[in-house]
Amino acid sequence: MWQYDLLCIGAGPAGEKAALVAAKFGRRVAIIERESRPGGAMVNTGTVASKALRETALVASAMRRRPIPGCEASVPKGLSMQRFMARRTLVQMEEHDRIEDGLEAAGVEIIRGRGEMVDEHTVRVHRIDGSTTTLTTDFTLIATGSSPARASCVDFTHPAIVDADGILELATMPHSLVIVGAGVIGSEYASIFAELDVEVTLIEPRNALMRFLDEDIRTVLTHGMEDVGIRICFGKNATKVEGLADGRARVTLCDGETIDADCALWSLGRNGNTRGLGLETLGVMPDDRGNLKVDSHFRTTCMSVFAAGDVIGFPALASTSMEQGRVAACHMFGVPFHTRLADTVPMGIYTIPAIGAVGLNEEDARNGGRDIVVGRAHYRDNARGRMLGDDRGLLKAVFDRRTHALLGVSVVGEDATELVHFGQLAITSCHGIEHLLETCFNYPSLTELYKAAAADALNALNTQSIRNAA
Repeated sequence: MWQYDLLCIGAGPAGEKAALVAAKFGRRVAIIERESRPGGAMVNTGTVASKALRETALVASAMRRRPIPGCEASVPKGLSMQRFMARRTLVQMEEHDRIEDGLEAAGVEIIRGRGEMVDEHTVRVHRIDGSTTTLTTDFTLIATGSSPARASCVDFTHPAIVDADGILELATMPHSLVIVGAGVIGSEYASIFAELDVEVTLIEPRNALMRFLDEDIRTVLTHGMEDVGIRICFGKNATKVEGLADGRARVTLCDGETIDADCALWSLGRNGNTRGLGLETLGVMPDDRGNLKVDSHFRTTCMSVFAAGDVIGFPALASTSMEQGRVAACHMFGVPFHTRLADTVPMGIYTIPAIGAVGLNEEDARNGGRDIVVGRAHYRDNARGRMLGDDRGLLKAVFDRRTHALLGVSVVGEDATELVHFGQLAITSCHGIEHLLETCFNYPSLTELYKAAAADALNALNTQSIRNAA
């Protein structure tokens, strides 16, 4: 038996960061990973892979979005996906190297195989060669991530029918694509493939895209997706997804309509990867989606077993998974360094246009009984926004009516996932309308949108004051 202070099962963002924190504070740490390279879904199938594809798609469509008279450019039909995604492969390799180099430098061992809990301090590793190794540990972190949920009405054996892990492994670029599920993943892929002139149909059982977003932001996103030709079917369920003899896919909707396409992507939910971990022997029981319940320290019901990342459910972002791993490791070993998640956690959604959000949106603030004033700034009124060809983008800021403090920001448009961080800083620094109005921003820059939103909010306050006085 080999003794460790911490064993992380899974080398995704949560496992990696927890291992690094523990190792840097002198603990003996190992990561158990069944895949050949580290990074989890973040690098191999999700965040890095899809975002690299998005950037390539934007380059391919740049002339359409910012036309140059007399110049035309388009993505050739039937192009090999592997050729088109060469940039994605390079970025993935660089991330793999970065993670492995960092773990090696910190003294973290990587053990290839599948981890299984024997008891609260013992983990059995089933190695790739069929052998087993038994390890003992003071603490274990479950960081096994999640996998796409698969419905029984979908024939995943057919090559034209894929989930979020398989969409990037297609042999050729499809001419048409049907996506079932307009959550974050489904909406991102709909935007990416539409940008490449693929005919996209997006099917969503609910009546709107991503209801957790601000309503105005959702509206801009919906119109932006429709502008590039995405057909969005709200309020419809897919009852069957089957392969056809000609190699294409057919999606049957609840109202009897059928949609045929070169490819069908099933993107309705994800399940935590908790099967085969032996957690039942510890009394740690996942919910019906395979997710684990944890406390504020990311400890499960077993005192020596923690969990972080996608395996604990929402928000299931790479950024939050990293922070959760760090916080968990600090609590395991009593390190007074990173003991809780930040109060303001930003969200980035890489649709086209992109979305960034942090803090309260208007609906959440009003439902929470907050007395607020809202400021809006449109990209079309911003010099940089016009240069970028973004005439729909919107930055929406929510301020406390009494103190004028910034409570939340939602952005849809170019660089939204970067812009949101300035709002995050303003919220944590308790700055608001006056600070944004007095700050000098570069010109031309999208950051000026904050000043415009603050001015809009101040104008709303002054207008209300005049009405009250009258």
